[in-house]
Amino acid sequence: MTDMPVTLAIDTAAPRLQLGLLRADGRADSLVDHVATGHAELLFERLGELLARNGLGHGDIARIAVTTGPGSFTGLRIGLSAARGLGLARKLPVIGVPSLLGLSLSASGPVAVLLDARRSEAYLQLFSGPGVAETPARLMPMVEAQAAVPAGYPLITEPFVDITAIARFAASADAADYPPNAAYVRDADAKPQTAARIPRLGA
Repeated sequence: MTDMPVTLAIDTAAPRLQLGLLRADGRADSLVDHVATGHAELLFERLGELLARNGLGHGDIARIAVTTGPGSFTGLRIGLSAARGLGLARKLPVIGVPSLLGLSLSASGPVAVLLDARRSEAYLQLFSGPGVAETPARLMPMVEAQAAVPAGYPLITEPFVDITAIARFAASADAADYPPNAAYVRDADAKPQTAARIPRLGA
């Protein structure tokens, strides 16, 4: 059996810090902290612990995966910055795994991922199988999202990915297909302020 590339997976999109490690022998390990904030202070300490208990060092990591959201803006920024920084420092491929796709990896067949986006809205994406998108991720009114779930599709509504499944997916994913860019889905709330703008002469 060919050795697997040692793959580190990072998830900070939800109110947890999750680190997953896929070893060369195909076994996986994970470390989870139930924290809503403070990911940045914990991440590298916990990474050191995870590597040490598997007899590995930073130099053994061959690939890095990170969830890209939708999720907490601050959490996403921390996870993405850490993954990109590690990848840049060691010239490693960094695979960005959209969180809705990541959630589908725990399914065994068709599944609907529906996450509460607040404001009576939801993120919805359908998958024909684990990691195989059937529709794009959409932000829509909660009532419409619930009505759009096909009959018979199991429903995932919790935002916590299986971090070892993320690592396994990323071990063979093409990095060119999964760039580590934040997937916010929702448009930015900020709007241009025009009420007090003074028109330019000649405009």
